[in-house]
Amino acid sequence: MKRNKKSTQMIKRIFDVLFSLIALILLTPGFIAVSIVLVLTDGFPVFFTQTRPGKNGNPFKLHKFRTMKEVRNKKNELLTDSARITKFGNFLRRTSLDELPELFNVLIGEMSIVGPRPLLMQYLERYSDEQARRHKVVPGITGWAQVNGRNAISWEEKFRLDVWYVDHWTFWLDIRIILQTIWKVIKGEGISQPGRATMDEFMGNEEK
Repeated sequence: MKRNKKSTQMIKRIFDVLFSLIALILLTPGFIAVSIVLVLTDGFPVFFTQTRPGKNGNPFKLHKFRTMKEVRNKKNELLTDSARITKFGNFLRRTSLDELPELFNVLIGEMSIVGPRPLLMQYLERYSDEQARRHKVVPGITGWAQVNGRNAISWEEKFRLDVWYVDHWTFWLDIRIILQTIWKVIKGEGISQPGRATMDEFMGNEEK
């Protein structure tokens, strides 16, 4: 049983390397085009880098195309996401093109193509024991929660879907999620919560 699990995990890793490597090669013109537009419209930096929790909560540096400006009020506090997101940034989010640099994270093994999304470091201490099980696997660019509502569902439902994925993962489930993700991106479903530019911060559970 353990040998079978190890072999399937190896298949997943081989798939991640091949997929990310081929995608990076094919999408190089797209990377260059997006980078040029970002520089011309919003200046530098092109990439947004942030520490996120990976498998078992171990931190790593996640890379995305920048979609927001560093705009602060008189108290030196960042404005809301909806006030900071740029027009081109909104396009990148709507088409999920802002996620493309994460292919580098996949290539070096910090992420997978499919898995629970890596969220914020401060969330680690806010999870219930059950919710924390989402970190038993490598985080992904897309996941079961992303094809079942993405940011349009509650945090509790999202974490429930993440844990379901951990317990029911198969290689063919990953293929299904990838195909569903492509369709969701084309349709532009679940990009954000209704009336909001991004998902509200997860503040924890009332009872753990």
